[in-house]
Amino acid sequence: MSWIHIRSVNRIVPNEPISTTNMSAEERRDAADHSALLKFLSAVFYAASSFLITVVNKTVLTSFRFPSYLCLGIGQMITTVVVLYVAKMNKMVQFPDFDRSIFFKIFPLPLLYVGNHVTGLGSTKKLSLPMFTVLRKFTILMTMLLEAYMLRKTFPRRIVCCVVAIMFGALVAASSDLAFDVGGYTFILLNDAFTAAYGVFTKKKLGDQVALGKYGVLFYNALLLVIPTLLASAVTGDLHKAVAFEDWGKTAFVLCFLISCIMGFVLMYSIVLCSYYNSALTTTVVGAIKNVAVAYIGIFVGGDYLFSWTNFLGLTICMSGGLVYSYLTFSTSKSSGSDSGDTQEQKIHITEDSPRKH
Repeated sequence: MSWIHIRSVNRIVPNEPISTTNMSAEERRDAADHSALLKFLSAVFYAASSFLITVVNKTVLTSFRFPSYLCLGIGQMITTVVVLYVAKMNKMVQFPDFDRSIFFKIFPLPLLYVGNHVTGLGSTKKLSLPMFTVLRKFTILMTMLLEAYMLRKTFPRRIVCCVVAIMFGALVAASSDLAFDVGGYTFILLNDAFTAAYGVFTKKKLGDQVALGKYGVLFYNALLLVIPTLLASAVTGDLHKAVAFEDWGKTAFVLCFLISCIMGFVLMYSIVLCSYYNSALTTTVVGAIKNVAVAYIGIFVGGDYLFSWTNFLGLTICMSGGLVYSYLTFSTSKSSGSDSGDTQEQKIHITEDSPRKH
């Protein structure tokens, strides 16, 4: 007696025993749907968090003219440490206690974390919302290249074509930027590189260091960088500017500042969560979906967008490519899960008259 496992119409694998613990087809479909739902919800959570923190940071740094994006990043790191520590003390979350091996386990995420924070806040301050979101599209290309190099991943041609369309739209929009700022463009491209590297390394660390966990990655990222970043802000004079800021007595500013600190923690958690359930590239694609709302809202809200048809056309091409890219990514993931469930179900029991060795 032997088992023949049919994986596809044209491929037959002999002598593969069936497990008595295999789920039924309906159970497998339910599990696949549950996994797809978690992927989708984590992606939506990240998109919403990214959208909200961009708007809040823009309000704090541009509308209120807060002088130090570095100190705003420090506030977000401190919030992350406090929230996770309190949650751990109340047994709401779990992650390992600190020891000497933590730094080596998590490196280089802390450096990428602070680089992502600082360059992201700096570019938010120096660029208009639409141009900020357009130039952030280069994160997709950088993430794809890093995943291909570090994780040895390959991508379908249609996905590559979508990336090319996104890059083309971004270049068209940036070519007519009427408020070109060298410092802003430098910050945003560095932010793209840090974001791509952070996403790929986060995915890698979540797989390599299971004991550290999602919350451990977040907590020790922030903990290891609060004091060095605080010292750096003191040396550069940013800390003095932040302390001497005249709007600390205004309730509206304090509220926006606190919301930004909380959203900093929420954003980093959503990134880790989305990377945990999806790939680093999918997390980047979700950012493209968020950019659709941010860019078009920024045209009417914020007051720092200079309209031109070339710029608007580039925005539209870029955002359309992002939506198609996102649709292809999630639909392919869902269909792959369904095909996998159907494939595992096709098993045929054959009884032979005389046993033979294969």
